[in-house]
Amino acid sequence: MTDPRPDTRTAVVVRDDLAPWRRLNVTAFLLSGITAAHPDLVGEPYADADGNTYLPLLSQPVRVFEGDAATLRAARQRAVGRGLPTALFTAEMFTTGHDAANRAAVAEVTADALDVVGVAVHGPKNGIDKVLKGAHAHP
Repeated sequence: MTDPRPDTRTAVVVRDDLAPWRRLNVTAFLLSGITAAHPDLVGEPYADADGNTYLPLLSQPVRVFEGDAATLRAARQRAVGRGLPTALFTAEMFTTGHDAANRAAVAEVTADALDVVGVAVHGPKNGIDKVLKGAHAHP
């Protein structure tokens, strides 16, 4: 059997001062963006031995990191600068109640002034590693 490991990487970095439930929530939202932009990353449905079926999952591991506010701002800037499709979650999005309000909250702020609490990226391994410089693996 050949090694199915991809030459790309999917990673999420969340701010280290968020409550644990918020880190999980931000991670879930960000990964939905990666999945929407890269449907080719989704594998086949699962089934257990009893015939119950389950939804397909991403077909590669997701690396989850954390960092302070400056690290998140830099990661967003590097990802956008490298032309990598980037999922973004800002602090303002915690105060909104739906997707359209989230987009409006982001649209009101210049890129350099965004209060970034989470970023997800997918791309070549070396590019993703450079984007995540300064972040550390989530414990």
